[in-house]
Amino acid sequence: MSTTKYIFVTGGVTSSLGKGIIASSLAKLLQARGYSVTNQKLDPYLNVDPGTLNPYEHGECFVTDDGAETDLDLGHYERFTNAPTSQANNVTTGRIYRNVINKERKGDFLGKTVQIIPHITDEIKRNIKLLGTKHKYDVVITEIGGTVGDIESLPYIEAVRQLKWELGRDALVIHLTLVPYLAASGELKTKPTQHSVKSLLETGVQPEVLVLRTEHELPADVRRKVALFCNVDPKAVVQSIDVSTIYEVPLKMREEKLDQTVCEKLGLDLKQEPKLKEWTKFLTRLQNPKSEVKIGLVGKYVELHDAYKSIAESFIHAGSVNECKVKIQWIHSEKLNEANYQKELKDLKGILVAPGFGHRGLEGKILAVQYARENNIPFMGICLGMQVAVIEFARNVLKLEGADSLEMNPKTPHPVINLMEEQKNVTEKGGTMRLGAYDCILKEDSKAFTAYKQKEISERHRHRYEFNNEYLEQFEAAGMKAVGMNPDTGLVEAVEIEGHKWFVGVQFHPEYKSTVIRPQPLFVEFVKVAMEK
Repeated sequence: MSTTKYIFVTGGVTSSLGKGIIASSLAKLLQARGYSVTNQKLDPYLNVDPGTLNPYEHGECFVTDDGAETDLDLGHYERFTNAPTSQANNVTTGRIYRNVINKERKGDFLGKTVQIIPHITDEIKRNIKLLGTKHKYDVVITEIGGTVGDIESLPYIEAVRQLKWELGRDALVIHLTLVPYLAASGELKTKPTQHSVKSLLETGVQPEVLVLRTEHELPADVRRKVALFCNVDPKAVVQSIDVSTIYEVPLKMREEKLDQTVCEKLGLDLKQEPKLKEWTKFLTRLQNPKSEVKIGLVGKYVELHDAYKSIAESFIHAGSVNECKVKIQWIHSEKLNEANYQKELKDLKGILVAPGFGHRGLEGKILAVQYARENNIPFMGICLGMQVAVIEFARNVLKLEGADSLEMNPKTPHPVINLMEEQKNVTEKGGTMRLGAYDCILKEDSKAFTAYKQKEISERHRHRYEFNNEYLEQFEAAGMKAVGMNPDTGLVEAVEIEGHKWFVGVQFHPEYKSTVIRPQPLFVEFVKVAMEK
């Protein structure tokens, strides 16, 4: 193949139709045909990245190996394709404008009036084509956030129009819309799709493929009607029906021949049928569990499950490996108190204390850790979850009264969780934490080593505060061991409690690296231990 092909995925009618899942599924299918594929997300909001967004606003912030704070759709891309993403895979309007204004301040535009067209659209096109340079990928699939017709996404749609003109047969647009079912009349309605495509046509963009989200099977006459009114080949009108798990979508898209249609339109060779043996095996185990286990996820954003998306998906992957359905009990840490915590946690076979920032809900998390420690219940603490485990141990085992993290209490007499040295003079919030992949050396007699089956691991981080090594001797003497260390800084990466069935706290975020083909070892082991009677 001489050139990189570009696929753009847009959405209409309503948000949250699953553009990310369709883009990931198509990437999986093209990858299974032997092509190298990467996914990219263009977000129309003005934040430079989602790192400063409240999880209630935008779900979790997904972190890449190179330390980019990105949209949670990048998590889907990695989980489906088993290929790492990077800073280049997520672009926001904030970053586009910042780049253009920085160039203007340096005089790069030689006195020209800086405008949306061509300067902003040129910067968008540059960022899209960045992934296709050096011919690293055969196909780049770019998902455009928001809904067609939004004022924020207009520059992106204009950039797509220009690229389609420039790239010719090497570019293609897939438009995802909704076909609602009106129960009163018993009809599927295509009018919203027609209006959405019309809105796209008004910007000069003709979609080649339509993916129609629906709760009911689409009859052939509905597909023909959509094809006729939207200038689309009838074969390129694809149904995306509701499924029990997102991991079914690639197989559904295969049935609908989405990958075949895309290959034909882009001039890609169809010589190899998609190899989906591993995927099908995973799905079969997932849908036919032999047992069930209830694990509590204790966090402060539990009303929005997307705030812990990667953790929830890691449990799905780990459950499939163990042929076990993991039922997550979502527990709001602010609602746990001395009076109710034992009753709330008594039916759980495992407890995970989730990451987070700030003091809200901290005492509830401490009670959850105490319950897991005292009742020998398998426990995993991630990032703040590990720090909470350290604080609980300091207060209740070491009897260090008032022990805390400097983040929660700057005047604590026992700062068992301390601010990293390089963070002490940082005043800005965005992109200033310890971010991205760092190495960790595990002790061979640890539960973590048993899970990973290797001594040297690399995991992703997103935090400012660390275990305070001044207290390390005290902790180890009392039974909380540092079993994972950063080889360069000597910082504690993982702790375990001796004699406990399975008590592991990690400073890193293991959930970010869990994929369908490569489930995260700590989650696999955690579920396995939680299943044991």
